[in-house]
Amino acid sequence: MKDFLKKKDIEISLKRYGIDALGAMAQGLFCSLLIGTIINTFGKQFNIPFLMQTVATVSDTEYTVGGLASAMSGPAMAVAIGYALHCPPLVLFSMITVGFAANALGGAGGPLAVLFVAILAAEFGKAVSKETKVDILVTPLVTIGVGVFFSWLIAPALGKAAMAFGNLIMWATELQPFLMGILVSVTVGIALTLPISSAAICAALGLTGLAGGAAVAGCCAQMVGFAVISFKENKWGGLVSQGIGTSMLQMGNIIKNPRVWIAPIVTSAITGPLATCLFKLKMNGAPVSSGMGTCGFVGQIGVYTGWVQDVADGAKAAITGFDWAGLILISFVLPAVIAPVVHAGVVKLGWVKEGDLKL
Repeated sequence: MKDFLKKKDIEISLKRYGIDALGAMAQGLFCSLLIGTIINTFGKQFNIPFLMQTVATVSDTEYTVGGLASAMSGPAMAVAIGYALHCPPLVLFSMITVGFAANALGGAGGPLAVLFVAILAAEFGKAVSKETKVDILVTPLVTIGVGVFFSWLIAPALGKAAMAFGNLIMWATELQPFLMGILVSVTVGIALTLPISSAAICAALGLTGLAGGAAVAGCCAQMVGFAVISFKENKWGGLVSQGIGTSMLQMGNIIKNPRVWIAPIVTSAITGPLATCLFKLKMNGAPVSSGMGTCGFVGQIGVYTGWVQDVADGAKAAITGFDWAGLILISFVLPAVIAPVVHAGVVKLGWVKEGDLKL
C-alpha cells in the first residue's frame, strides 16, 4: 500500500492538505470571487457600462462580467486544490464539476466543503488514474462520482458548521469587541505568517463584519510590522516583499529565533481592538479579503468594496473621512509606528540581535 500511494503521489499529511491544498484554495478564490468583486466595484465606481450590464442570463439569474467570475469560485477552488495535489490532467479537469457541486451544496460555507470534498475526489481520482485501458472513462467517472457523492453526503453539514462557527466569532466580536478584537487579530495575523492560508480560513468561516476588520488589522500588523522592523537588514526590497507580499518570508528566522515575532504579535494585539472599538472597521466585502492584510492591498480593497456595497444597499449613508482615517491608520500607520517601538524594547533586552531578521 505504501508503495502504491508513493507511486500515485498520494501523501496523507498535514503539510499536503493543511498547507498546500489550503493555500491553493485561497488562490482559486482570488482568481474568481475576489476578482469578480473588484471588477463589479470598479465598474460601479467608474460607471463603465460593459462591466455593469448583464452579459449572461442563466436560469433567470443575470450575471455581469464580475458576477460570472464570482460564480466560478467553486470550480476555481477545486482545480487549484487539484493542482496543489499534483493531479494528472483527467483528474484535474474533472475537479471543475466537483468544485461546483461542493460549493453549491455547501451553501454559504461552501469553501470549507470544497476543501474537504476536493481532497477526497482528487486522491480517489489519482488512485485509479492510468490503471485501466479505458482511463479516459474511468478516471473522470471516479473523480466526479466520488466528488458529487461526498458533496451530497457531507457538503451541507460542513457548510453549516463553518458558517455557524464563523457566525459565533462575529457575534462574540460584536458582543465583546475589545477582547475578541485582540483574539481575532492575533490569531489571524499569526496564521498569515505561518505557512498556512489565513485568507482561506477567513473565507471558509465567512469572516466579515467587525471580526473581519480585526482580521485585517492582525494581518496588516504582521506584514507592515515585519517589513518595518527588518528594514535595516533587508532595505527597500524587503520592505516591498513583506509589506505588500507576505510576512511568511520571515518563517525561517522565526524558527531560528521565535522572539523576532514578539513585535508584530504585540502590534496586532493593539491594533485589533482599536479597529473594533475605536474605528468600527468592518470587512463587508468578500470574506477572503479579511485574511489578506496589505498583500496587493487586497484587504483594503475588500473593505472599500464593502463600503461601496453598503452605500448601494442603503446600510451606510456615505463613506466618511473617519472611515478612511481608520483604514489607513490600522493598515499602515499604526503598525509602522508600534512595531518598531516594541521591537526596540525586545532588542534592548537582548532577545533579538542584528541580522536575526535578514531574509
